[in-house]
Amino acid sequence: MATWDMFLDAALASLAARKLLFHTQVIALEPQPPVPETFMGPGSWDRATVEFRLESGSQQEWLSEDGEESLSVPEDDMNRKLILFSGNDYMCLSSHPAVREAAAKAVQQYGMGPRGSPLISGYTTYHKMVEESLAELKKTEDCILCPTGFSANLAVMTALGSISSLLSVGRKPAEDERVAIFSDALNHASIIDGIRLVERQKEGIVFVYKHCDMSHLDFLLSSCSMGKKIVITDSLFSMDGDFAPLPELVKLRKKHGFLLVVDDAHGTLVCGDNGGGVPEMFACQNEIDISIGTLSKAVGCLGGFISCSNRWKRLIVSRGRTFIFSTALPVPIVASVHAAIYVSNEERWRRSVIWGHVQYFASLTKIDIKSHVISIVVGSEDAVLKASRHLLRSGYLVTPIRPPFVPPNSCRLRITLSVAHSLDDIKRLVDALTPWLPAKHACMLSGE
Repeated sequence: MATWDMFLDAALASLAARKLLFHTQVIALEPQPPVPETFMGPGSWDRATVEFRLESGSQQEWLSEDGEESLSVPEDDMNRKLILFSGNDYMCLSSHPAVREAAAKAVQQYGMGPRGSPLISGYTTYHKMVEESLAELKKTEDCILCPTGFSANLAVMTALGSISSLLSVGRKPAEDERVAIFSDALNHASIIDGIRLVERQKEGIVFVYKHCDMSHLDFLLSSCSMGKKIVITDSLFSMDGDFAPLPELVKLRKKHGFLLVVDDAHGTLVCGDNGGGVPEMFACQNEIDISIGTLSKAVGCLGGFISCSNRWKRLIVSRGRTFIFSTALPVPIVASVHAAIYVSNEERWRRSVIWGHVQYFASLTKIDIKSHVISIVVGSEDAVLKASRHLLRSGYLVTPIRPPFVPPNSCRLRITLSVAHSLDDIKRLVDALTPWLPAKHACMLSGE
């Protein structure tokens, strides 16, 4: 990675020479949050994350979404509680007493806290404390908090693209001076939009490799003569539930010397013994150059983050436009994030429960699922809507995934498992799913 070290040093030197190298000023807020209370097992607050009622009008509209008159639904059924199997609050930390208490105390003491962008007046002791916690979790030197995971990906991509402009001052970079971005075909929309911005600025050229196809990626890398190569991938793909082959990517990184960027949105806190995410699970945290994540899924709060070295942080803070020009996260949100990370580390049983649920779902269906995100491809839009309405009438909320989120005729039921689900919930859901499971598995379930 000596080549990328050279590019980064040159970019930072260019910014410093023009007095455009920025950093945050910490606004001191006292006192520090207390150590949160933790528990040895699930509580009633966990169940509240998956059990709720839909507003009756919304439920009726959903049941008649195909344009036909809905079947008559008894009022008692309309008012019953549903079990959510489509959420992202995998660890069920959003309702944890420690998270609630941290947010409430911060609100009482500071309101929403200083309102301003991080480089002006929005960066506080709380923000710094959470960045340090996330850097420790991800085994990186430093970290940057962002308003959302989407903005974190855009900040990273625009900052990386800016290197080509910084190294060709006064003119647009020639094609071979731009960054070459190699992106998995099924990467998240925020990565795609970030790449589009880099292309629009004529700072990068994108190469899309087939989903998780390392042979295709190796071929593209070998065929590219550009010097500044970047590979970016989701760690756990949100619409398919499969993992990026990080060990193979690490081998290719050593062969081709590219910068490896991983969006660990769905893996953070859930994967790895310590919740360090998919890179920890594959024992390759030290091989990831920049790790991006969200605070809105397993953390149960709001926001995004970028874990990286001190030097990459200096570049992103100075050139990542969605970081520079966004108001910092409110202090109560940041306080709740700090509590959630602490609880995740102390209540390790939560990860065990989730992976136990994954194994149980697989044992019932005989489907080779890889993670807590389960994709059951149904086919047409009409078919997936029918399946979703059937599940809703059975008491389960499973949102149908349709174009433009997935290609035509690959509509699916996207099921997510969390700490709050019981084994009985999962068993009953699988029973309701039987007509849409692959034929041989459905036959096993029905006893045929």
